[in-house]
Amino acid sequence: MHIDWNKTPLIPAIAQDHESAEILMLAYINEEAYNLTLSTGYAHYFSRSKQRIWKKGESSNHTQEVKDILLDCDADTVIFKIHQNGVACHTGRKSCFFTSVKEDKIILDKEVNTDAIYGVVDTLYHTILERKNASGEVKSWTKKLLDDKALLLSKIREEADEVCIAINEESDEQVIYESADLLYHTLVGLGYREISPDRVKQELSRRFGLSGITEKENRKK
Repeated sequence: MHIDWNKTPLIPAIAQDHESAEILMLAYINEEAYNLTLSTGYAHYFSRSKQRIWKKGESSNHTQEVKDILLDCDADTVIFKIHQNGVACHTGRKSCFFTSVKEDKIILDKEVNTDAIYGVVDTLYHTILERKNASGEVKSWTKKLLDDKALLLSKIREEADEVCIAINEESDEQVIYESADLLYHTLVGLGYREISPDRVKQELSRRFGLSGITEKENRKK
């Protein structure tokens, strides 16, 4: 039995510990990610948020060695039987499934501090998504912004203006402070739209070697 990629170009891939059978995470694969997994022996996925292929552990080195691949009866879901190097979850927990719905609490502790691994921007973005998905009882400035688009947009405009003022007439420290405020509120805006900052990095990478004038002209076409 083979996967019909024309019928299902993106399918779920469950990562399961090959010894304990514990479910560690769920992601998605396309044909390219599947073939890379087969050829390298390490799990590759297609990130719907980043819109690209990614090797598990490419930033953290917490890779997944694939011991076997199981295909379900409809040939539209796979299980990667893996040996997990490090932890599976970007939060630093062994598994991505660490919140009990019935108990309404986190049931797995962090095993690794991943802040330095993923960088402050990615860590902050994931924190913003956690606030977005939190219950209405959770009180935070981020949650308030996410629940009020008009307020969010007004804050982004306000912070952008404050950066301009700081650059024009204030100290370096104030420029840094205001820029941090603008970056934070922009990340909340990305979180509101669920656009990973990785896609912004990809766009900046695409522009290397391309003059700003040419890039702007291309937008008009």
